[in-house]
Amino acid sequence: MAGKTGKKRSIFKRKFSKLMQKKLVMLFVGIVLAFAVLVGRITYINASNGEKYSKLVLDQQQYGSRTIPFKRGDIVDRNGTKLATSTRVYNVILDVRVMLSDEKYIDPTIKVLEECFGLNGDEVRALAEEDPSSRYAVLLKGIDYDKAKQFEQIDKDDENYPDVNGIWLEEDYIRTYPYNSAASDVIGFTVDGNVGSNGIEGYYNSVLNGTDGKEYGYQDETAAYERTVKEPENGSTVVSTIDLEVQNIVEKHILAFNEAHKNNAWTGAGSKNTAVIVMNPQNGEILAEASFPNYDLNNPRDLSAYYTEEELGAMNDEQKLEIMYALWNNFCVSETFEPGSTIKPFTVAAGLELGTLTGDESYNCNGFLQVEDWKIDCNNKSGHGVQTLKRSVENSCNVALMEIGQQMGAADFVKYQKVFGFGEFCGIDLPGEAGGLLYTEEDMDLVSLSTNAFGQNFTVTMTQLAASFCSLVNGGDYYKPHVVKQIQDVNGNVTENKTPVLIKKTISKETSDILKDYMLGVVSEGTGGTAAVEGYDVGGKTGTAEKLPRGNEKYVLSFIGYAPQENPQVVVYVAIDEVNSLSPSDGRLAPGLAADIMKEIFPYLGISKSEQTS
Repeated sequence: MAGKTGKKRSIFKRKFSKLMQKKLVMLFVGIVLAFAVLVGRITYINASNGEKYSKLVLDQQQYGSRTIPFKRGDIVDRNGTKLATSTRVYNVILDVRVMLSDEKYIDPTIKVLEECFGLNGDEVRALAEEDPSSRYAVLLKGIDYDKAKQFEQIDKDDENYPDVNGIWLEEDYIRTYPYNSAASDVIGFTVDGNVGSNGIEGYYNSVLNGTDGKEYGYQDETAAYERTVKEPENGSTVVSTIDLEVQNIVEKHILAFNEAHKNNAWTGAGSKNTAVIVMNPQNGEILAEASFPNYDLNNPRDLSAYYTEEELGAMNDEQKLEIMYALWNNFCVSETFEPGSTIKPFTVAAGLELGTLTGDESYNCNGFLQVEDWKIDCNNKSGHGVQTLKRSVENSCNVALMEIGQQMGAADFVKYQKVFGFGEFCGIDLPGEAGGLLYTEEDMDLVSLSTNAFGQNFTVTMTQLAASFCSLVNGGDYYKPHVVKQIQDVNGNVTENKTPVLIKKTISKETSDILKDYMLGVVSEGTGGTAAVEGYDVGGKTGTAEKLPRGNEKYVLSFIGYAPQENPQVVVYVAIDEVNSLSPSDGRLAPGLAADIMKEIFPYLGISKSEQTS
């Protein structure tokens, strides 16, 4: 082994001759000299033009990836009126490093910031002292186009403003709502720039949003850009089913109702909540949806409309947030309650479909019905006497409906609750939908069956009941309720049509015709007389549901109606939660509010008048 090792060393020495070793040394010396020359050159550049080259490098870092914001898509009503839009604004940016790069830039630059944008010069100086190397200081957000043009003229005027340096404007967008609180429940608002919260803003957030663009390059000493631009992709326009004119009429009358009943309630309103849905029963489109108290979409956290400064000052942040959540809550979609007597047409419809009822029945009401150990009152405690099936609906007789429910039995009653969509999500294109609570067949005893039959001891949402009621009056077709009808691109081209979705058949046309005859009588001869609109055939059903715990004198009053009688084109549903009234169970209030709304929207929507007046 030793001999072999010595042989290898000998070979290695022969490979690196003296001539070769000299060449390697010379190469090494050459590399060292070249490196020394390079270091010297860099030192010279840094000494003579270091500030210039540093600026270029830093500006490339700063502006090389500047974001160009996209424009969030508009939300418009069915006629193209903008309900939500994004307006271009500008942010005032200061490159402190550039402003401080020469003493002569400081005063002229700060003077322009003061005179053009109203900024405090001392504060700008303090900011510059605090971070003199800052390349991106946001001084002011959201200035309008006119102010931006004013600065643009100054920026171009090298004769009068030769030493103004370091100011530039960054494009941005601000979300605005031209009609303030109109349709606030349906539209929703945005937070953190382009994040939708509630309503269409939340549900269609990804459709409304686009993709930011980029600007690559740098800003030279004259504030001119050397740039390459990748343009942003703007968001799509969402065309809603809302008709702004109908919406405004609804909100006007809701506000008038609450003003008339104001009595230092929960928010100084006339009720805990007053809500209305206007719907097209032929396709599931919602033409208007509103509740009160509502809020200003441009300032959704402002509570000054309902509370004094002293009251707000006494609240902590948690209390204020709780109130805001209540304001932002969409009563029509997210709130459940016992429907009361508006459920009675559904009970009768189920009986007719099952064959349990023929329409020839009669009932004897003496003011109550004894069900096991419970004496359950009728709405008329003196009794209605003998009632036909039609008169039972017109007079809203609890006794008759309890007997019908018992005759149907729990299994069939529960089955038809599901057929009508109660206890299930409707799939409406708005966030926060509630489902409601129902009994199962196993849990439904005779007392529960009896009270369910006239609308107590289970819960629904307004959207559920309105969608299903539409099927009662349109011949049995259950359409998915929706608030958006179309998506358009930035050029107004339709990219998606939200065609009506027929979900199922709930009842036959024959049953629908019978029910419409009964409900026409509710308005013309029964409990819904205050819903009558002169010149129009209006049908519908009233509801008065006592809230839990029973006996607390708190009610949800409601009315759901339609017109015209032969081929209904509009359904109006009113719900009033805990009205401020000496008679909190006054069943005339909800149909009266509905009538005020219908008187105005019928002519606008072109609803046919009755044959007697046409």
